[in-house]
Amino acid sequence: MIISMIAAMGKNRVIGSNNQMMWHLPQEFKYFKETTYGHCIVTGRKNFEATGRPLPGRTNIIITRNKDYQAEGCVVVHSLDEALSYAKDKGESEVFICGGGQIYQESIGKVDKIYLTYVDFEKDGEVYFPNFDKENFNEQLVREVEKSDNNPYAWKAYVYSRKS
Repeated sequence: MIISMIAAMGKNRVIGSNNQMMWHLPQEFKYFKETTYGHCIVTGRKNFEATGRPLPGRTNIIITRNKDYQAEGCVVVHSLDEALSYAKDKGESEVFICGGGQIYQESIGKVDKIYLTYVDFEKDGEVYFPNFDKENFNEQLVREVEKSDNNPYAWKAYVYSRKS
């Protein structure tokens, strides 16, 4: 099973503030959906609650320390390893780690691929994407979108595949 991470970050690595994304980019949301659709996605509880519902067409796996936590239509686990084991036991070909910051930090050393969107945005926030050594990955530009009326910030999507 391929362990992947998917995120969008600003120029200064910011990914969120007040438990929300800091931009609204419909085409980037569409790219996220196309990439993760039909797969297991792993997210932290706060990140899930910010979304407010399970994402359709995906097995939503939520990581929380709260042993009593329940979320309708989701699988609730209590560690990253438990989430990955669930996806593997389900026969998943590629699992996507979708945040938030703490989950990204914990999983950065375990991933085979990083789907990372760079948004032409710079403002401070509360949550930042972790640093990783790009020397350990092959980089491929997969999408580039210019600023437009319905796309307030330009963005570029890359896939980083871990070198063998």
